Amino acid sequence: MTSLVLTQAQPLYVQLKEHILARIRSREWAPGSRVLSENEIVEQFSVSRMTANRALKELTQEGFLARVPGVGTFVKEPPQRASLLEIRNIADEIAARGHFHSSEIAHKGLVDASPAIAEEFETNAGARLFHITMVHRENGVPVQLEDRYVNPLAAPDFLNLDFAGITPTAYLVANVPVDELEHTVEAMMPSPQEQALLDVPAGEPCLTLHRRSWSRDRVVTAVRFTYPASRHALYSRYRPSGSNHSMESDQT
Repeated sequence: MTSLVLTQAQPLYVQLKEHILARIRSREWAPGSRVLSENEIVEQFSVSRMTANRALKELTQEGFLARVPGVGTFVKEPPQRASLLEIRNIADEIAARGHFHSSEIAHKGLVDASPAIAEEFETNAGARLFHITMVHRENGVPVQLEDRYVNPLAAPDFLNLDFAGITPTAYLVANVPVDELEHTVEAMMPSPQEQALLDVPAGEPCLTLHRRSWSRDRVVTAVRFTYPASRHALYSRYRPSGSNHSMESDQT
């Protein structure tokens, strides 16, 4: 066990924070483990409740701990990573971590393209497009909001699926050959509707991955994936051109 001897060299709450972080980094307290409560810190280290509260509160704000009212304080799970350039189906990523994927459709139907969406599809405003909005969950926790438009000419049966056993991504990959992809990543503040669907508190930022896919010189789909920043991270690994190996993409 990592020991702590409090000194006057630093504020007590800073020393407590460093002590807790040392136990986390040494894996003495692994992700998901319960850490000392305020009462236990007060009793064990002879500090005030205010000092204990400040240490735990700041570590929570910094993303190291998660406090569950009435239950305790726990080491926060690290954000799950999703590949950026070599994109995979969210259900496959979750399964690869040994977790359970589930999803819920918030909207599915035929819509008239707004001017902005029509521009993405290189067509006229009012053009008819398939639209689906759905929430993907990992072990019951929302991790991705999918807001997707699909060209009916490319996937005419898209709306006939209930997507209970296959994601829109997996269906399109299997049925529409992709010739070109475009990605844009940005940080954003979610709308009230997005906050509700992703179950994130007001003020928490999100990561957004926007993708367009082309097949046979026409836009097949335009999709925006929104991730709670505290639960997800995007990454990529790039091999320069001229290498003996190429990067492949397996998602639409």
